Amino acid sequence: MNEKQRLESQQVNSNNTDKKEEKDYSKYFQSVYIPPSMKHARRRGREEVKYHKDFEINEQFDGIGNGRKFYIRTYGCQMNEHDTEVMAGIFSELGYEATDTVEDADVILLNTCAIRENAENKVFGELGHLKPLKLEKPDLLIGVCGCMSQEESVVNRILEKHQFVDMIFGTHNIHRLPEILNEAYMSKEMVVEVWSKEGDVIENLPKVRRGNIKAWVNIMYGCDKFCTYCIVPFTRGKERSRRPEDIIQEVRQLAAHGYKEITLLGQNVNAYGKDFEDIEYGLGDLMDELRKIDIPRIRFTTSHPRDFDDYLIEVLAKKGNLVEHIHLPVQSGSSDILKIMGRKYTREQYLELVRKIKKAIPDVSLSTDIIVGFPNETDEQFEETMSLYREVGFEIAYTFIYSPREGTPAAKMKDNISMEVKKERLQRLNELVNELSREAMKKYEGQVVEVLVEGESKNNPDVLAGYTRKNKLVNFKGPKSAIGQLVKVKINSSKTWTLDGEMVKEEETAEVI
Repeated sequence: MNEKQRLESQQVNSNNTDKKEEKDYSKYFQSVYIPPSMKHARRRGREEVKYHKDFEINEQFDGIGNGRKFYIRTYGCQMNEHDTEVMAGIFSELGYEATDTVEDADVILLNTCAIRENAENKVFGELGHLKPLKLEKPDLLIGVCGCMSQEESVVNRILEKHQFVDMIFGTHNIHRLPEILNEAYMSKEMVVEVWSKEGDVIENLPKVRRGNIKAWVNIMYGCDKFCTYCIVPFTRGKERSRRPEDIIQEVRQLAAHGYKEITLLGQNVNAYGKDFEDIEYGLGDLMDELRKIDIPRIRFTTSHPRDFDDYLIEVLAKKGNLVEHIHLPVQSGSSDILKIMGRKYTREQYLELVRKIKKAIPDVSLSTDIIVGFPNETDEQFEETMSLYREVGFEIAYTFIYSPREGTPAAKMKDNISMEVKKERLQRLNELVNELSREAMKKYEGQVVEVLVEGESKNNPDVLAGYTRKNKLVNFKGPKSAIGQLVKVKINSSKTWTLDGEMVKEEETAEVI
């Protein structure tokens, strides 16, 4: 344990501390953690980012997990899912065995999300449920990692109110999980390791992927956009890209292992390559190279309209294994609201981008994210969002009521819209979302679609389920041998969010969409 951690531990565990005194834990880890600050975050230099070609676990940790089991509960986005796969890979190399229940676990990690307040509340609720288990099994290690761990207020709350937690570590130092575990075993005090510096780019991290059909491939980390409502630039740091040769090699390996679909991940995936100083190479260049690899489907998420350039559109129009579904978050249809959101584009610019995409890819399916009830949003501005939704013709949207995140500029704005109004707007928007989704799904009736079969339906084991290239869920009856395969399905009926059909033989298929 280093001196910083000793100071933290003494502060947390001192019996002499006056409990009425307000505690300020931040001073004990300022060298490692700096609270969210727009000024500081913009100033952080890229020279801090290092590129490590090969990850290795120190031999001193060999067998640390023998006879022990781990459990990871994941909250949030695909990036968190991918981080969980990496941590599971590290656990496995250390000798741990995965378990599906917290009762059987020797180590429990909560991999957290900081995007919305509700996600944080779920985590703290789960910590409350785990406390009796910790009292019953004192040797159990409980850790909090992920985006919440990068927030000073969260760390302080855990230090003060959840002192049974053994480990807190952030998004930038997952590769140090062996050292963190070892420290937690060796020390009776809480281990806190949260870096405010930019995370390094580390290759060849072990992974335990969920399934063998679809895979996540991270191509970059962080975000430089600093939307006024978003905590991600603080929790994930500034944009830093993996080298193209490493990404291409990973995709080739996945293809060789029989994976049928990959999704390229990044907080702002369109900004890929903009931090390279030695080459001019962007997402369009990467997609054009991945297009040549023998893997049936390639997707990417999440994109920012500001970085969606013409060359990327040109490449996506080549199709092949590049699917016709694009997730393009708009957040609001009002230029005035977009301005105070810090999105740096107008309604008109977004619609022009959509026009370009549809001209190049006429059969494209577009989805989006929308926030309702942002501070100062008027009824007229909300109606602009409704009209934009209709004009674009989105086929699905992920809709949210604005949730202030401590440390962001928007959190300082007066939240002057009542929850009643927010809920009413969300309901109206969701009615529109449902309406357009039903219309989009209706068009599939009588058509033959290509479905990547992922497994049995959640509601009926006699029915198989999978997704089309445009990310539509299809349920149909077929042999279990079809799981993991691309099959043709004729759509007989449609619902708001799903399609029902029957599997057809290759010679019976006409045009496939």
